[in-house]
Amino acid sequence: MTKTQDTPASPRTTSLPTVNARIYPRSGLDILSREEVARLRDASRGGMHDLLRRCTLAVLTTGSTSDDPRAAQELYPDFDIEVRQQDRGLRIDLKNAPAIAFVDGEIIRGVAELLAAVVRDLVYTAIELAPEYADELGTSAGVTDAVFRLLRNASVLQPADPNLVVCWGGHSINRDEYQYTKDVGYELGLRGLDICTGCGPGAMKGPMKGATIAHAKQRQRRPRYIGITEPGIIAAESPNPIVNQLVIMPDIEKRLESFVRLGHGIIVFPGGVGTAEEILYLLGILLREENAQLPFPLILTGPVASAPYFEQIDKFIRLTLGEAATARYEIIVGDPEKVARQMAAGIRKVREYRLDQKDSFYFNWSLDVPLEFQQPFQPTHEAMAALDLHHGRKPHELAADLRRAFSGIVAGNVKEDGMRRIEEFGPFQIHGDTDMMESLDALLRAFVEQRRMKISGDYKPCYEVIA
Repeated sequence: MTKTQDTPASPRTTSLPTVNARIYPRSGLDILSREEVARLRDASRGGMHDLLRRCTLAVLTTGSTSDDPRAAQELYPDFDIEVRQQDRGLRIDLKNAPAIAFVDGEIIRGVAELLAAVVRDLVYTAIELAPEYADELGTSAGVTDAVFRLLRNASVLQPADPNLVVCWGGHSINRDEYQYTKDVGYELGLRGLDICTGCGPGAMKGPMKGATIAHAKQRQRRPRYIGITEPGIIAAESPNPIVNQLVIMPDIEKRLESFVRLGHGIIVFPGGVGTAEEILYLLGILLREENAQLPFPLILTGPVASAPYFEQIDKFIRLTLGEAATARYEIIVGDPEKVARQMAAGIRKVREYRLDQKDSFYFNWSLDVPLEFQQPFQPTHEAMAALDLHHGRKPHELAADLRRAFSGIVAGNVKEDGMRRIEEFGPFQIHGDTDMMESLDALLRAFVEQRRMKISGDYKPCYEVIA
């Protein structure tokens, strides 16, 4: 139920229409005890209020193509949110909310569900990952348990046959690449496979859009289009409209672990630094001896014109992580049907392995994720300069630091805190062995030339690569 009232545009805005509204969540947040509601209300009014406001604004502008986290705030500077207590649940009050989220005075149902997910995840995180959990979060098993609880609270853990494909790729891709992601999503959907992405535009939207048609053809009643994000990303990349289950993890590391614990296979489309970060994260884990026998289908794919992109990624991986890393993935170019067939076959092996190991279908407990891949990395200038990017290290250890390097560049590109650091102190400096830095620099230059760093506008690098 929604109650709305039109409001005049603020003189500071570009006269975009806004409304005041009261939202009564229909699911997820309406079956709560009075104590739980009071805790939610108090947390939303405290130190996390600004974060709640920014993430809520992101979902209310769902479908936005901007990747500047400050754009929506500048367009709707007077927007605010308050979580209020009701006898049996919550009421969400919105002030000067974007009118595009409403139709004839009613909030769009999908937007209302994403709004409820924002409140649920941000406040649940504030409660469940409070200081009293610090000791638990200092161990690998403790972090994994926290990830499990967050996903369970979001109701995305379903005891069904393995069928969830995680799709990674850039938010800034060209039209041919976007169409290709839709074609692959269509082929996946025809085979009864659901989609999980980072929830934003580009390669995160395309597979979901393609799968919706296939799922409709197959009369699949409850397809899942899961979007997993984190507060720093969602403010820059609003969820795409197809996402029907949104999860906001507290940081990038828990977001990445969610993907590999929840998904049964991963497809990587062309992307930029964020996609490279994801590839290095997964390879770093799969290269550990503890995961050597674990089946985990990983396919890198794109249209024929994107072949040079994957050649360069493959060359960088061979130089840094060695030939063994290439055995953990397959590159398929220009063949959506083959991608879907290979992924479906890989997921059948995952099912057999889980049955043999008596592991759950809905959460990959068997995967060993070390603490160095779980601890949040704060991309300060000092931390970026201190990364150990040299040969002679174990592949999974080098992968962890390479992942952090790309994570820092992502922060400098699209996360508000990272952008502020760059504006104040200048570009991050990344040091390492000469051949590694030359390869890294060539890869990053290619991302810039192919316009994979930003959706629009001229890109000014937030980094300097120093041999």
